[in-house]
Amino acid sequence: MKKWLKPIAGITLLVLSILGSCREDFDFTPTSGSLEFSKDTVFLDTIFTNIGSSTYILKVYNRSGDNILIPQISLRNETDSKYRLNMDGMAGNRFENVPLLAKDSLFVFVETTFDITSTGENEFLHTDAIQFGATGNFQVVELVTLVRDAIFLYPSTQPDGSKETLVLGLDADGNEIRIEGFVLEDSELVFTKEKPYVIYGYAAVTNGQTLSIEAGSRVHFHKDSGILVGTGGSLQVQGALSADRELLENEVIFEGDRLEPEFSDVAGQWGTIWLASGSSNSSMNYLTIKNATVGLLVDGDGLLENPTLTLSNSQIHNSLNVNLWARTARVEAQNSIFGNAGNSSLYCNLGGNYALRHCTIANYWTSGFRNSPALRIDDNIDLGADQLVSQDLTNASFSNCIIDGNRDLELLFSNQGNGAFNYQFLHCSITFRDSRQEFVDNPFYNFGDATLYQNVLTNPSISFLDTAKNDFQLTPDAEVLDVGDLDTAQEIPFDILGISRTSSPDLGAYELNQP
Repeated sequence: MKKWLKPIAGITLLVLSILGSCREDFDFTPTSGSLEFSKDTVFLDTIFTNIGSSTYILKVYNRSGDNILIPQISLRNETDSKYRLNMDGMAGNRFENVPLLAKDSLFVFVETTFDITSTGENEFLHTDAIQFGATGNFQVVELVTLVRDAIFLYPSTQPDGSKETLVLGLDADGNEIRIEGFVLEDSELVFTKEKPYVIYGYAAVTNGQTLSIEAGSRVHFHKDSGILVGTGGSLQVQGALSADRELLENEVIFEGDRLEPEFSDVAGQWGTIWLASGSSNSSMNYLTIKNATVGLLVDGDGLLENPTLTLSNSQIHNSLNVNLWARTARVEAQNSIFGNAGNSSLYCNLGGNYALRHCTIANYWTSGFRNSPALRIDDNIDLGADQLVSQDLTNASFSNCIIDGNRDLELLFSNQGNGAFNYQFLHCSITFRDSRQEFVDNPFYNFGDATLYQNVLTNPSISFLDTAKNDFQLTPDAEVLDVGDLDTAQEIPFDILGISRTSSPDLGAYELNQP
């Protein structure tokens, strides 16, 4: 053999050896029930009828040292199943001879859509299973989904394929400003607790209409959706105190339409409840609004003869922007909680008339930077191009309230107009630790001025049960216990949980029920 052939022969033998060993490594044997799974049951949580679920992942492990072949991966009900599988980008309800290398794993993706109307029930437990192996020797992972029937309200589709819209007004050039939405029919103006409601776009309440929402109702909003109460319209939320604090059977709840647990505290899932200018006498009792962009947007008519909104025993929290944003409005609130928000918990903007008693305004937002205080009060709005509009702040009174949060400054005023700017805090606690000269010299923050601040606690130690979960019940070591104004408390003799506060009242919406 020529000398130059010897290296080639050696390389050839090495390559053949490697190839031979590769063929041996990829010999597969049928699985014999030795697979392991990331979970033995896949709970696809709760979905609405005919609305697809999120995608859930099941991981399948081959812990052995052998390469195996899974004869079959399939849904138990196969073609009759309402579940869908996907593996390696391939969708189907049955896969055959699926290879799985030693010490390796594969992902199975699961989704479902189910029509509950065929069952005649409002709730239905939808089940199936994924089978791994061969007939007679299957390993099984159960699939479980709770499906709820719902009443769906949405804009109609126009002949050109576009969605129905609502006109909000005109822009600076005279063009119409529109949003996707629809006007509620007279037959749709009473929401009950029989089924949840799912709203797409903005459901509008027009002149002469009143939308009534009965105790125990659940209203879910799709992305960029909400309720718009126009001129001459009214919204009446008629919730009541619940006996079960977990079930909240009488509370009315507004939230997004994603029911999976991972969305339970995601801000900005839907738009807002908008009480537009010209609406009046809206009232809300035992209402929880959560995970909106702006929880309540309230525009007054500037006359302020009647309340734009009366809010009682309610909670607004986890809004991406502001929980309650009121502009030149008249708002009366009692026993209510304005919790965590991306900006202010309560914004009294462009003047107006506000009276809050036994309210908790506390912002412990931790999902990003917050540059606004929990409570912000001003008489102006900057339209840009040196256009500053102002309105009188005829009244902003707070009695037996808590203003608190995780910033040094949780109260901010801005007075740019020449009209009235009236406010008063009676028996309140205020977090205000900012020592910048612009605040020290500002008479707005002269907490010793008895005409503005009476019996006010600044920077007391306040501990709540769980600020991360917007649970602002007081703990026994809070320094706001038993210091409330008795006259105010006797006008509102029970706290948000129905606990009497007629002697030695605590500040805020909750009375500590001490033994």
